[in-house]
Amino acid sequence: MRLILIRHGQTPANVLGQLDTAHPGPALTERVLEQAAVIPDALRAEAIDAIFASTLTRTQLTAAPLAADRGLAVTILGGIHEIEAGDLEGRSDRDSVRAYLETVFAWGLGDLDVAMPGGPDGHNFFGRFNADIAEIVESGVETAVVVSHGAAIRVWVAGSASNIRPQFVADHELMNTGVVILDGSFDDGWTLLEWESTPIGGVSVVDAAADDPTGETLDEAVGP
Repeated sequence: MRLILIRHGQTPANVLGQLDTAHPGPALTERVLEQAAVIPDALRAEAIDAIFASTLTRTQLTAAPLAADRGLAVTILGGIHEIEAGDLEGRSDRDSVRAYLETVFAWGLGDLDVAMPGGPDGHNFFGRFNADIAEIVESGVETAVVVSHGAAIRVWVAGSASNIRPQFVADHELMNTGVVILDGSFDDGWTLLEWESTPIGGVSVVDAAADDPTGETLDEAVGP
């Protein structure tokens, strides 16, 4: 199947560089209304059969214009939400951001026993995310859009795509409404076809002033 993963639009926490993973999460900024509105035209060539979003408000609002355009319902799944920050929730200091990102990227490299301070380990994350993707695959749709979250998408792709090194996701940005496209299944393996770091609507909806650690490269987010 063809799996189109879209990171949600911009939130106030993204602008401030905060680790914000709690449910249901904040609403979206004015910038995201622009970002979400251009998704239908940007994906016009895709024959989309189903649209899914996480339990966090920001993914559902991001998916809404595409769903309305295609006449599809947005199915909410319980396992594709952002990676919980645990004791680091709400923080924006460099040490906290470093601890968060180094933990989740360790999972992408295969070290699932590492745990977030006061939060989950990699087994928990891949267990819940894989379960939802498996449900989508088993539904029989040919092309599915999944609106999820920056760190979650990056780590899942690192641990799932067979044609890239896991370090790839730490070295490539994934801005708000950036798109990642894969083809395959759990039985046949997943192949990364496209990694579009910038917003799907193009550079006109990029917020260059936002300090967004879960979308930046590892070096950009944590510094020297």
